[in-house]
Amino acid sequence: MSALDSVKKMAAELLGVGVNRVWVDPEQLDRASMAITKEDVRKLVKDGVVKARPVKGVSRGRWRKAHRQRRKGLRKGPGSRKGPAVDKKRRWIARVRALRRVLANLRRRRIITRSTYRRLYVMVKSGVFQSKAQLKTYIKEKGLARALP
Repeated sequence: MSALDSVKKMAAELLGVGVNRVWVDPEQLDRASMAITKEDVRKLVKDGVVKARPVKGVSRGRWRKAHRQRRKGLRKGPGSRKGPAVDKKRRWIARVRALRRVLANLRRRRIITRSTYRRLYVMVKSGVFQSKAQLKTYIKEKGLARALP
């Protein structure tokens, strides 16, 4: 344990901080290491040879950035929206479900065979038909129905 360690310990006690926050002026190390009593250390503190380093602290910048949106409100009104009101995927899902309902109905009423149903089902999935009307027209043209209403 060097003389400076005991000085730092005494200074930490006097300044009310941890040993690691005690700073000793590197140009006056010899003067600091000569201090023996707490009174000597008090004098060094008064002369500015020994000081307490400031608390580091943690930046709140990232927190502020993350919470800025909440403070301002959700900002999801019509003026902030981009793109179509109904997205392509939702339209696609609605169309495919409607076409599949038509196919299931035709199969249940035995207007089309199971194999025809399967073939048309795959075509619906691949996006061949744009509407129920187009699907029904295709079935009529190809003569796939037994007796289409």
